[in-house]
Formats: sequence, C-alpha cells, structure tokens
Amino acid sequence: MSTEPILQASGLVKRYGPVTALNGVDFDLYPGEILAVIGDNGAGKSTLIKVLAGAVQPDEGEIRLDGEVVHFNSPLAARRLGIETVYQDLAMAPTLDIAANLFLGRELRRRGPLGALRMLDKPAMRRRASEALGELQIGVQSMKVAVEDLSGGQRQGVAVARAAAWGRRVVIMDEPTAALGVKETAQVVELIKRVRDRGLPVILISHDMPHVFELADRIHIMRLGRRAAVVTPKTHSMPEVVAIMTGATPAELAAMMKG
Repeated sequence: MSTEPILQASGLVKRYGPVTALNGVDFDLYPGEILAVIGDNGAGKSTLIKVLAGAVQPDEGEIRLDGEVVHFNSPLAARRLGIETVYQDLAMAPTLDIAANLFLGRELRRRGPLGALRMLDKPAMRRRASEALGELQIGVQSMKVAVEDLSGGQRQGVAVARAAAWGRRVVIMDEPTAALGVKETAQVVELIKRVRDRGLPVILISHDMPHVFELADRIHIMRLGRRAAVVTPKTHSMPEVVAIMTGATPAELAAMMKG
C-alpha cells in the first residue's frame, strides 16, 4: 500500500441547524485498498460520503486529492476529478438500455448527414459498454436490454461497471448489496474485489459486517459525528469493531466476546 493517501480529508464539519452531523472528521483512502466506512444510524457516515462525493459541502475542513486541495461544489465536480459513486438507488434510467445507462450524461456522438456532431453513436457506445462489463466479468445477453428487465444483481453490476469505467481515481459504493438475494450478493462481493484488483481504491459503506470483514483492508468507524477509530480485520474482531461503533463498555464487550 502506498504511504500517501489518494483521497484525504481533515477537520470536516457539517451542521444542519442545531445538529452537527460531522464534528471534525479526518479521513484517508490509500491507493489500491478497500476502505469500509461503518457506523450506527446518525453516526455521520452518510454525510461524510456525501461530502467526499460532492453532494454536500462542508462548513469547515479540507479535502485533498493526490495531495492537492480540492473543492467539490457538486457531484459533477467530483466526477470530473475521477470520483464516481454508486448510490443505493443506482441512479439509472430503467427504460433505457445498458449502453445508454453506462454513458448517461457522457453520450458519444457522431457526425450527422450535414456534418454536425448530432447523432448518438449507439454502436460505439454498445461496443464500449460490452468491453466495460466484460472486464468485470458481468454477464448479460445484450447491451440493448433495458435496465428494468435485468435482475437486481445485474443492475448493480451495470452501476458498478459505469463507476469503474469513469472513475479514474476513486469508486464509492453505498450499501451495494442491500436488497439483493444471497446469490446476487455473492456476485457483487466478487465484483467489488475485481474493481479493486483493477487498481481502483474503493470506499465501501455497508451494514453487513461479514462482508466488511471479507472485503475491507481497513475499517473507518464513525461514532457521534467523529472518526472513532481506523482498524483492520487482522487486528480487531467483529465484536470489538461493533463495540467501538456503539460505544460499548469493556464489560459489554466481554459479554459480546463470550456470545
């Protein structure tokens, strides 16, 4: 693992009226790693991810990308710098086909009859979409299939392939296995590994502790709007991580370990 973070934040503060969602949060993501971000409801993990993805602007603090200070005033600004996010709702157009969704907002165009760049280059988009899904071993019959006709796991695969295709620096995945069956969840878990193996660092937000321990190189634990700890699956057990996340006492931790 590189000694320099690719994405780093320090002292992030975000207030919503009297509520402080982030209270001086530090964060670092290193090249080639899967970093899990976990925390109870209200711990601040969702706000942290929205700040890193450009969906929310912090009131205080600094974000650095490859050592350079950056300011994300929108998700588009983060995307332009190579940070892609796969949200829980996948943010796809269900009636459009796979290729159209992969290039949503980035459509390829070719010259029309009068020479202007007006017509969608559907063959090129379908060809490149097929290559993108093939690289991640995502099996679908045709790039012409509407997303609404895919299974839940296939839809998640298309969303991840889109993020991996356009994310030059970081991919953020928000609860990627939520609402999936056992078989499809296993497929998405392998897909996340393949994204990391391609060299893209992944930020994984998940409530599924077994998957966190299977996938994560490090675990960033949020509690009460702060970074409570950063641990690894090698140094801490699952009950110990849950104890840090919930603020359990030593006695409560011992009881969990016995259980």
